[in-house]
Amino acid sequence: MKVIVLGAGMVGRAMAIDLSANHVVTCVDIDPKALETLYCHKIETIVANLSDTAKVSELVSTFDLVLCAVPGFMGYKTIEACINAGKNVVDISFMPEDFQQLNALAKSKGVTVIVDCGVAPGMPNLFLGYYNTKIDVSRFFYMVGGLPKVRSYPFQYKAPFSPIDVLEEYTRPARYVENGAIAIKPAMSDPELFFFEGIGHLEGFNTDGLRSLIDTMSHIPNMKEKTLRYPGHIALISALEKSGFFSHTPISVKGNSVKPMEVTAAILFNEWKLQPHEPEFTVMSIEIEGKSKTNGKSQKVVCNLYDEYEPKTGTWSMARTTGYTATAAINMLAKELFNEKGVFPLELVGNNENCYNFILKYLADRGVKYRVEVLE
Repeated sequence: MKVIVLGAGMVGRAMAIDLSANHVVTCVDIDPKALETLYCHKIETIVANLSDTAKVSELVSTFDLVLCAVPGFMGYKTIEACINAGKNVVDISFMPEDFQQLNALAKSKGVTVIVDCGVAPGMPNLFLGYYNTKIDVSRFFYMVGGLPKVRSYPFQYKAPFSPIDVLEEYTRPARYVENGAIAIKPAMSDPELFFFEGIGHLEGFNTDGLRSLIDTMSHIPNMKEKTLRYPGHIALISALEKSGFFSHTPISVKGNSVKPMEVTAAILFNEWKLQPHEPEFTVMSIEIEGKSKTNGKSQKVVCNLYDEYEPKTGTWSMARTTGYTATAAINMLAKELFNEKGVFPLELVGNNENCYNFILKYLADRGVKYRVEVLE
């Protein structure tokens, strides 16, 4: 099939390369340098401004499937343009808007859109969608982080994708569900330490990672997500936030109007940039508790992931774990294993056992292996 990948960042490039093994792939980005590494993989490239939605509709018109890997602030409009062009889409952008607002449009155009299709949000949704068919779930919790193996001060962090998306995660109010009620707390609140074998202690804090689950899994009384970082990172980020560095309100500096958030993101882009061959890892733990729908006994499902930078291919873990989830979904659509029309987060895909098994096998075949235990 002909597949177009919109965005050639670290994850976008990894996805384009993965798909090129079985599909005719074209990758689009505004930055020609970002596209250069794709030439040796026989991937067609196009330099274009993807913030131009009319251009997006034109670009995707001749392709069978679209994989969207633009920054979060561009995600909604980009998907909307693809839907209007009548194309099936898989998307990894962490958009601030409610993507479920596009469901009616997608249905009217007869297209399938799979959203938040990365490592997280994404895989926790898939696991919950699957086990929700087998367990009356009473509690869902997951925590996830992508970190450099070498802790370099002051931030002890590197961003494998756009820093502006990370900063959005640090500022967007965090929603969770407790005793059947939706609660909202500031991002970065309720920090606590968790110990991971082989890593040590990491600090988990509230972020808005539940997203669509709050609506699609509203019957579950307790749901929470936390982001993981090295201890000390979030205190520094909180200091920047409280000092106004993340404000979108323009300020005047020597007669020039600037938005503090844009300046901060530009500075941190270099500070947080992963260097070539710099080792990093992704760690995630998912817990699903409830009673078996078969025998009524208490069950707890624990899903764990630890994945590292792959030196043989030079592919970073966050690109692998995020990108290969999305390329699995592209191949799933290509094989017509999932053909419902509308907008679907992965919990609404995971309830299909064939789709669930296909995605897990696809990831495992590429070395991204989730360890799943069902405890009674």
